[in-house]
Amino acid sequence: MATKETLAKWVAFARDNRAVILFDAAYEAFITDPDIPHSIYEIDGAKDVAIEFRSFSKTAGFTGVRCAFTVVPKQLKAYTGEGRGVEVNPLWNRRHCTKFNGASYISQAGAAAIYTPQGKKQVRKIIDIYMNNAALIRESLAKLGYEVYGGVNAPYIWLKTPDDLGSWEFFDRLLTEANVVGTPGVGFGPAGEGYLRLTTFARPVDVKEALQRIANNL
Repeated sequence: MATKETLAKWVAFARDNRAVILFDAAYEAFITDPDIPHSIYEIDGAKDVAIEFRSFSKTAGFTGVRCAFTVVPKQLKAYTGEGRGVEVNPLWNRRHCTKFNGASYISQAGAAAIYTPQGKKQVRKIIDIYMNNAALIRESLAKLGYEVYGGVNAPYIWLKTPDDLGSWEFFDRLLTEANVVGTPGVGFGPAGEGYLRLTTFARPVDVKEALQRIANNL
């Protein structure tokens, strides 16, 4: 959900320091804000310093299929300790061809179908369901007095744990008292302590049930 201005700073930093950015665009299909780029390559100069990953896991429910693609621009270079520039694309290709036999044909066919007119329509319909779930979770928890973030341009809600509870403490409370499961924020690093992540990847009826349990038991 980084803005163009934020990404431009990262690109400038990478260019100045001969660094390589690994950009995960797994959730780009959830972006609706025109000021948020869908690809890092919308930033001038990004092709010189960035590798972009695109997963179909969240876009089209391919989580178990493990199908994705990676963009490695031909002008991208990494630098040795002596400062010699080395083209990354041929190195990446050689490693991939040596260590990976590729996704199965049926997986590739399914991935290609995402880009057909019918596939795009179906994907959009599924994402709309998830984003409606996000709005419901965000609004319902806010009414219950919780401090919540996210759920806009992204399929996750971040809930600030009440009463200064730790992430795992609130996880246990949510599980034992409401029979609802979330992801402790501290699992994503120290900055996530004190937060719980909730997903929108569920049937609307299940989301409503989970919210009702939270309202009734916490």
